[in-house]
Amino acid sequence: MIIAATGTPRPTMYFVSVTRLRVKKMRHLPAFFWHSLRSALQARRAPGNLHVGTLMDRRRVFWTLSVWQSEDDMRAFRNADVHLRVMPKHALWCDEAAYAHWSQEDSEPPGWMEAWERLVKDGVTSNVSEPSPEHETRNYPRPKAR
Repeated sequence: MIIAATGTPRPTMYFVSVTRLRVKKMRHLPAFFWHSLRSALQARRAPGNLHVGTLMDRRRVFWTLSVWQSEDDMRAFRNADVHLRVMPKHALWCDEAAYAHWSQEDSEPPGWMEAWERLVKDGVTSNVSEPSPEHETRNYPRPKAR
């Protein structure tokens, strides 16, 4: 809880990040898996990280969902080490790449359906070299959460 200048308690806000990547070719999967594992481990160790979740969906689609103490903490992770080095490769490996960010009062991660809803409604697409028809419209199917 943060106390505002007026002395009124203000709830702490947590920063949520969701990403959805679709690997376009099977031949890219080994490198994608390797770097994804290393990025997830980097995120789990990053200062300010509260949660990292991954979901392997159908049709070579991969989701990440993370909760952070602050947007600055997420950006520090994103702009460092393994994650920074692998981000440019997504443009070659993927034909769909999108992310969404939001703040929430609860430190608990949202469910995959809420992550999908926010990504479809408010998401931002990343540059990919060969975008699928769904890439720009973000007309993605719901994730098949296990």
